[in-house]
Amino acid sequence: MFDWPTILKDLITIFVVIDPIGSIPVFLFATANVPPELHRRFAIRAVFIATLVLFAFLVAGQFLLEALGLRLGAFQVAGGIILFLFALTMIFGESKAATEINQAERDHLSGAVFPLAMPSIASPGAMLGIVILTDNHRYAIAEQAVTAVLLLAVLLFTLLLLLLAGRIHRIIGATGASVISRVMGIILATIAIDSILAGLEVVGAISLKA
Repeated sequence: MFDWPTILKDLITIFVVIDPIGSIPVFLFATANVPPELHRRFAIRAVFIATLVLFAFLVAGQFLLEALGLRLGAFQVAGGIILFLFALTMIFGESKAATEINQAERDHLSGAVFPLAMPSIASPGAMLGIVILTDNHRYAIAEQAVTAVLLLAVLLFTLLLLLLAGRIHRIIGATGASVISRVMGIILATIAIDSILAGLEVVGAISLKA
């Protein structure tokens, strides 16, 4: 039987950290000087690269941590703190789109890899979130496979939004995208605190056993 509340929570977490809606203005900026007939290929390439990065973290992220001798409980606490700080930037700072567009302007870079694939879609928060959601010590292979399917579903939804970016942006505007990004930041902050508390429980349990 599927644990639907957990699946829904994981789906919300993945959706929030990837923030597909917040990537729309980034896509519009990155394709400003790209011929319209290439926009579809541009979106597919960006999502493909982001998918490779995130699935690499899903498969090997925890192995890397354990190879370095780091406990996942401690990483879960650190990841929760970073996710919380990331959420604060979404709530109080510049919107995701504005931050990444300004960075691209400073570096005089644009394209499917930067800033669209990274750090817009495959953001640091998304990488950390995926590692936390696929903890080998807490989740069976079947549960991690479900998380992988959820991740793929969100990425496909992101691709769909990018393909419809022009129409969506005309409807919600820059202000609408900013409001949605901040609401997602509040949700992410709550999820981050829950992750910190769960990590502290894991660390505490290990300490008591020792």
